Amino acid sequence: MSEPSRRARVVVVDDSRFYRELARQVLQGEADVECCENAEQALAVLERQPADLVLSDLTMPGLSGLELLGRVQREHPGTDFVLITAHASINSAVEALRMGATDYLQKPVGAEDLILVVERTLSRRRLLQENVRLRDESAILSACGSLAACLDPGDVYSTALDLVLKALGRARGIALYHRALIPSSEGCQFRGFKEDQESALRLLIAGGKRLDSGEIDEVRLLDRGPVHDALREIGVEARDLLVLPVRGEETESGVFWILGEGRPFREEEIDRALIVTGHTSLALRNAEHYHRAKERALVDDVTEIYNARYLMEAMDREIRRAERYGSELSVLFLDLDRFKLVNDHHGHLVGSQALRQLSQVLGQCVRQVDTLARYGGDEFTILLVGTGEETGIEIAERIRRIVAETPFEAGPDQVVHLTCSVGVSTYPTHGRTREALLDSSDKAMYRAKSKGRDRVCSATELS
Repeated sequence: MSEPSRRARVVVVDDSRFYRELARQVLQGEADVECCENAEQALAVLERQPADLVLSDLTMPGLSGLELLGRVQREHPGTDFVLITAHASINSAVEALRMGATDYLQKPVGAEDLILVVERTLSRRRLLQENVRLRDESAILSACGSLAACLDPGDVYSTALDLVLKALGRARGIALYHRALIPSSEGCQFRGFKEDQESALRLLIAGGKRLDSGEIDEVRLLDRGPVHDALREIGVEARDLLVLPVRGEETESGVFWILGEGRPFREEEIDRALIVTGHTSLALRNAEHYHRAKERALVDDVTEIYNARYLMEAMDREIRRAERYGSELSVLFLDLDRFKLVNDHHGHLVGSQALRQLSQVLGQCVRQVDTLARYGGDEFTILLVGTGEETGIEIAERIRRIVAETPFEAGPDQVVHLTCSVGVSTYPTHGRTREALLDSSDKAMYRAKSKGRDRVCSATELS
């Protein structure tokens, strides 16, 4: 996004045409030069377009050079000022330095002296600007350290949005992202909007309005588009939006939309923002790796479905959800009947293959919102969200029948037939805790075995 460094701009103020033309000819190789006959004209020129350096005579009709210096200091801070004075006005030159002038020249001014003082002043200016840039970038780099602690992609986007706004010196922005690690999940973060505006934007997103731009893969400055339209709908007029895409290594991706707020984005601001987005992409990759590792730790090696550790977390989460919304939750505890005989007759490799095939069969019997896990050995547990006892028993019976009808591979041209016993417990009827529900469904499963196997029993039958 960086552009070649712009030429310095110098405003020369002198009522002598000779000195104005001398300055223009001598300095045109060093900078863009604009000449003015008096201080009032120079102030108008500066108002129209800022300058890096003002070269001004001390004595002129109207405002003097010292008076112009004072006005420039107040109205255009950061502009360097060099005063040109006659030998008899050396005290005025000292006063100018005290007031903040960068340097002074004595008349008559030679071409070499003029070039020297301008080169020295602009070099000093560039050095100071570079120091400021390095200081700001160092501060941004230090602040980006907070991204390294974010292991959840949502936290990465939220923290990065704050850092981008700080780097750009802006107050309002939007982060839109696709939570690929969470199916069908679109995320958004807002900064600087009123509560009702933020709510309206969330409703637009929830209503399916396309605000995201997956096609954006580079930094852009846009003056129209779907985000402009959405902001206009909520009463926010945005002319320029800076668009900053970020992407992880695998599936995470997002876009920051930053409002210009009536002033242009400067090159150095965008450079600082790019430092943030670079660190954001690294943080997203770390978050992806962390979630993949965590996912592997929660997945059973043999069946490639969730393990008991994940089951415990899921049960706690779903019980809290059921309690909050006053809904039901059924737990199916499934155990294969006489599965040890399969291992004894066909070997453990065939047994493991049968467990993998069973996991696939069970996965086809439940919804995406439900949880299927291998509890251990040949025992499986299924959490049925929003499901009462009667429906839970029906689902368990369907699973029992499908398992009994499925041929399981036992080698070349060989199959085995399996049956299972299933126990069913339901929140809150049979318990309000993870331990109570697992215990009651486990006992119901053993009751099914005691009644002849290949059947379903509810925890209600235990009482």
